[in-house]
Amino acid sequence: MTIATSAARDLGAAAAGDSLAGLSPTAEAIRIRLADAWGEMGAAWGVAPAIARVQAYLLTRQAPLTEREVREALGLSHRAASLALAEAVSWGLVERVAEPRRVGRRGPAGVAYQAVGDHWRWFGRVVAERKTREGDPIIGLLERSGEEAAAEMREHPDDRELAALHEWLRTFLVFVRLFDRAVGLVPRLQPRELERGLRLLGEVGDETFLRLVGLLEGLDDRDVLDLVDALSRLSPTTARRATKLMSGVVRTVVR
Repeated sequence: MTIATSAARDLGAAAAGDSLAGLSPTAEAIRIRLADAWGEMGAAWGVAPAIARVQAYLLTRQAPLTEREVREALGLSHRAASLALAEAVSWGLVERVAEPRRVGRRGPAGVAYQAVGDHWRWFGRVVAERKTREGDPIIGLLERSGEEAAAEMREHPDDRELAALHEWLRTFLVFVRLFDRAVGLVPRLQPRELERGLRLLGEVGDETFLRLVGLLEGLDDRDVLDLVDALSRLSPTTARRATKLMSGVVRTVVR
């Protein structure tokens, strides 16, 4: 090893050490424990533990970090850290940014990584990615199985077990498609729209929500769909007037 190479390596190590040296040991210990727990829970979301650990650590650091800094903090190999960061970027959990500490240095701009700080934004991306990776393939599998069962029924029209299987596949596919459509609407919402919708839902009491569900049971599907379609076509100003008018009418009727 030449003197120049050794000096460059020592300078690089010192730079990385300097960036971590000023951290609070107590805060850093909490970050690592949280990252480890987040990684274990990531599997429930369909996210690999290494990816979830990287996201959690970057979220709690709240600053752009280089691959080396992430690697050393989490005890990962260079390959494991690079793969985890690349996957986190593809999931939409982490973004590549220019390394701010390279300002004024010669050579190509450095690369750093930071967590997507808008929680509603990365939540929507996780939902969209899971739909693509898991939901869509399941629907395709059920469709192919249903087609196979239908084709076999034409060859074996008296097979009752086959007929029952075909009917189950048909009804189960309807359920999965409904669920998949509901999930697919989440990433199509703007982060602030999603946040407000869930916040408002959180402010509705359980009893109120259950009464609304019970009320829908007594209404005709077509009437409900027509009302929803009509409301969706109102301008914001008209919608505000209609909402106040409807609230007043309902309060008068229930007295």
